[in-house]
Amino acid sequence: MLVLCVIRSASMVDSFLKYISFEKRYSQHTVESYQNDLEQFHTYITTKYSVKELSETSQLMVREWILSLIDDGVSARTVNRKIACLKSFFKFLLSRELIDFNPTLKVKSLKTQKELPDFADEDQFSVYLNSDYFEDSFEGRRNQLILELLYGTGIRLAELIGLKVSDVNLAQSTIKVLGKRNKERVIPVANSLKHLTQKYINEKNHVFSHDQNPFLIVNKSGGQAYPMMVYRIVKKHLENISSLDKKSPHTLRHTFATHLLNKGADLNAVKDLLGHSSLAATQVYTHNSLDRLKSVFDQAHPKA
Repeated sequence: MLVLCVIRSASMVDSFLKYISFEKRYSQHTVESYQNDLEQFHTYITTKYSVKELSETSQLMVREWILSLIDDGVSARTVNRKIACLKSFFKFLLSRELIDFNPTLKVKSLKTQKELPDFADEDQFSVYLNSDYFEDSFEGRRNQLILELLYGTGIRLAELIGLKVSDVNLAQSTIKVLGKRNKERVIPVANSLKHLTQKYINEKNHVFSHDQNPFLIVNKSGGQAYPMMVYRIVKKHLENISSLDKKSPHTLRHTFATHLLNKGADLNAVKDLLGHSSLAATQVYTHNSLDRLKSVFDQAHPKA
């Protein structure tokens, strides 16, 4: 059964992207990924089936696209993101009565092997942060603050970029973060991070005295930081830590959670610090604590 054609594909996609951006508050990265996914799917069905509109999509078209992705060697994780994109898109169109049938209704996600999060060795990472690897300049202190904030608070890349100076409460040693789905949370910061932040803010005010950007992390021109800039900075510094395979801002989030749990932190508390909506999302880190417990057991128990 074909979906009724109501409006042009470009208009439908544009409406959907605005919906997930402003109403659902998806991250810019997710919005761009969904846009690319929809463009890719549209190209596929218009080329293979000679249809003009996404509203003409059938169940068969969706299933064959998924099979083509698998045949092309696309990872199950990426395929599942594309499936999620189509499900959200057609659910949106159905709710707006722009179509009368959801072609993704019976489409299921692929089974994936759960990947364990990569994290930095605690001792090795602490030595690095306390060393003289960072340049004695504004950019050097900014780069250090980026790593310290990601590791010291566990915030996401998008949350770091969106953090404003007004969100930093040095008197109470906290930062206020706007997370996914527009949810706010307050995270405590250690004294060392508090002092580094104060020093950075003072220098930022001095360097960009005539152009006060409200965002905490800025580029060398004083403008708001952007994802690739932060990613490059983090990757450059994590290259010096040999125990890491993955070197991204999210790796520091994993490291934050793992180190807390290895020190005996309550799982629910870590969940709240990370801004997870459910405990299941946080439990992925417990394997690391279990490994630590096994190591202690093997070393200390008489019967081990």
